[in-house]
Parts: sequence; C-alpha cells; structure tokens
Amino acid sequence: MTQPRKMLSAQGLLKLTHNYFSTVKEPKKLKEPQRNRTPVISLVDCLMSGLAVFSLKYPSLLQFEDDKGVDGRLRHNLRTLFSVNQAPCDTQMRERLDNVDPNEIRKIFKIIFAQLQRGKALEPFEYLDGYLLSIDGTGFFSSKEIHCDNCCEKEHRDGTKTYYHQMLGAVIVHPDLKTVIPFAPEPIMQQDGKQKNDCERNAAKRFLEHTKREHPHLKIIVIEDGLASNSPHIELIKSLNYSFILGAKPGDHKFLFEWIDGEFCTTHEMTDEEGTHHKFKFINNAPLNEQSFDCKVNFLEYWEKKKNGAIQRFSWVTDITITTDNVFKIMRGGRARWHIENETFNTLKNQGYQFEHNFGHGYRYLSTIFAMLMMLAFLIDQVQAFCCQAFKQALLKRKRKIRLWEFLRNACQFFAWDNWEALYAFAVGDERVSPSVKFNTS
Repeated sequence: MTQPRKMLSAQGLLKLTHNYFSTVKEPKKLKEPQRNRTPVISLVDCLMSGLAVFSLKYPSLLQFEDDKGVDGRLRHNLRTLFSVNQAPCDTQMRERLDNVDPNEIRKIFKIIFAQLQRGKALEPFEYLDGYLLSIDGTGFFSSKEIHCDNCCEKEHRDGTKTYYHQMLGAVIVHPDLKTVIPFAPEPIMQQDGKQKNDCERNAAKRFLEHTKREHPHLKIIVIEDGLASNSPHIELIKSLNYSFILGAKPGDHKFLFEWIDGEFCTTHEMTDEEGTHHKFKFINNAPLNEQSFDCKVNFLEYWEKKKNGAIQRFSWVTDITITTDNVFKIMRGGRARWHIENETFNTLKNQGYQFEHNFGHGYRYLSTIFAMLMMLAFLIDQVQAFCCQAFKQALLKRKRKIRLWEFLRNACQFFAWDNWEALYAFAVGDERVSPSVKFNTS
C-alpha cells in the first residue's frame, strides 16, 4: 500500500485533521467566563473533542461528558485515537467553539480532498469527463425561542418568529457508487452587515466561487434541482468553466417546454436487460426562457417504464451536447443528484449522526461549527468506507453502519485502545487483539 493510501484511514485522516487544527488561530475575543477559567483548554483539543463526539456518534454532549468521567477509559481513547491532550468539559467546548470562524473549518476538507487525489481514490468517481457535484440545501436547526446573532428569521402572521440555520451541502457522486465525497458545506446564516436573510441561491454563489478558488483545475459537472435552472445561476456556472445538468420542470419552465413542442427533437428508445424501457427526447441549443432567450441550453426529457408498468418522467437542461451515444449517461448523471438526499442528508439524519439534534447553539457560530464538524466526521467515514480495508471489514462484520457506530462507541467507553487498527480488529472479532490493560487516566 502506498503512503497516500495509508493516510486514507482513521489514523491518517485524524492526524491530518489534528495537524491542521493546530494551526487554527485563537479567536480574538473569548467570553469573560472563559478568560477567567484556568487552565484554558487549547483550541485544538476543543476542536478534536468536538470531532470525536460526531466520529463516535454520541447522541448528546451530556452523554459524552458523562462517559468521560466514568473511569478514564474514554479520556485515554481521546488521547490515543484523536490526539486530545486535555479534554474540555461540555461547557468549555461550547464557549471555545462558539467564537471559531466557520471558514477555518472548511480548509481541512480541502486537505483531505488533496489526499484523496494523491492516493488516486477519486478516479472511480470520474463520469462524463469530470466529476458530478450534487448540490442542495437543508436545515439543521429551528426554534421559536433559542437564537444567536447569525440566525435567519422567519416572521409569522401572529407576530412570532422562527429562528433557523441551514446549510448548502455538496458531494461528489457517481451513479454506480453509494459512497459520496462531501465538500465543506456553505452555511446559510445571517451575513455580517446584511439586513435580509441569507438564502440558498446566495450560498450557492459563494460555494461555487470557493470551490473554484480551492480546486481551480477540477473538472466539475454541477447537478441540482429545478430551482437552479435559471439564467443568473447558469451564467455563473459557465463563468467558472463548469458544466451542469439541472432539473427543469414544465411548471417552472413553461416557455421552454412550449418552445420544445414546436421544434423537431431527436428521440431515442431502448429496453435494458431487466425489461425497463427508456425513452429519450432531446434537442440542443434551446432558449432557457423568453426573458433570457440568449441563454442557450441543451434539453433532455426522459421516460422510464418498468416491467410492472410503473412510469417515471424526468427532464433536464445541460451545456453538454446531447447525442444518442451519451444521452443514457447524461440521464444517469442527472438522476445521481438524489445521492445528496439519500446517501447524505438521510444518512446524517437517520444513521446515528444526530444531524437535527441541537448539541449547543451559542451566541455566534457554535451551531454552525458543530454542523461542520459533523460533516467532517461524515467525510472521514466516507473516505474510510471507500479506501480503508480495516473499516470495510468492521462494517461487514457489524452489517449496518449504525450498529458499527454503537459498537465503537461502547468499546471506547469500556476499554482502552492504543490505535484504530486494534479497535477495528476487535470489531471484526479478531481474538489476537485485546484492549490495553494499563491506560492513562489523567
């Protein structure tokens, strides 16, 4: 195994993360209670402890805090597995992380992505001469009482308000792979100096510009839902030299569909080995809408008829020239957008990550920092699921991820471990592996 591949394991990825978090500058202002507390826990220990919460899939900071105080085993494991020299209490962690700029967290995603490139782990994700990047927004906090300086606000007719946080997620996907590679999410929150709420469209603009700056040579094909198929967004994608496959619905693109009906379109049909019938209708160089007639797109409409008679219909606009040779691949690329819902957001919400649980809101950035640390833990898990043999064997033994998370969390609570390899071997049932008899309880 080459050195880059060795880094694509829990031990390697967490070492990369710790090394980067050690360079994160201390926030300029700490709240008064933290300044008076001695000793002050280092910021890297707070960040790595927060990451440990989500890596071990703790349902709450309270349970994490309780387990740290039992007999020292978890503290030992935080030191050996996550390089946490001194674990903060839950209050210390919240206070310290509340002031960390979310932009500081996004940089570690780029570092891990570069490691994937060095290890040639991204090659299986190549599709249509690039990488499919599925983008969508989701919410992770909502309350009528709890709020912070960066909450967006929704006013109701009865005079009450709902405070909320959302984020724009983006993952590299492939139609044939369940694994996804997440990029750093773009927070949707009240921006400094702005009076209006932030929104998904503004977040998408920031995200795409960040991505171009951080990965200037990466060939990206943006795949999004029908809300993204508007002229300003398409022009932005083109200006960044990206390609796109965007959903287009008849109700939202009445002019386009009426224009298509009056033009000669190419049709193509086929039936696969499973008896599913595929019908395609496409045309290149069509006007997006009447107001943006000069904004030209290539249009694809698709019907799928299953052997049992069930029919589904989809349609997209793209800048990729459509032919009978590539129409099937473009269709599959467009449908791969759902990986951000099924393999990303649903996984975060239902597979032990506790995405919608409020781990702490804070006064500034805490809620967003926790969401980004959770997504970082998800990235590390996804990389291991694709590249780390020890992780794959442990998952195969435990059959489901949520069962593996529970096993690892309990193993870290009741036993002391010197490294991740031993912990994963124990999860597989290797009788040659045993926990540490002696461990550091400080």
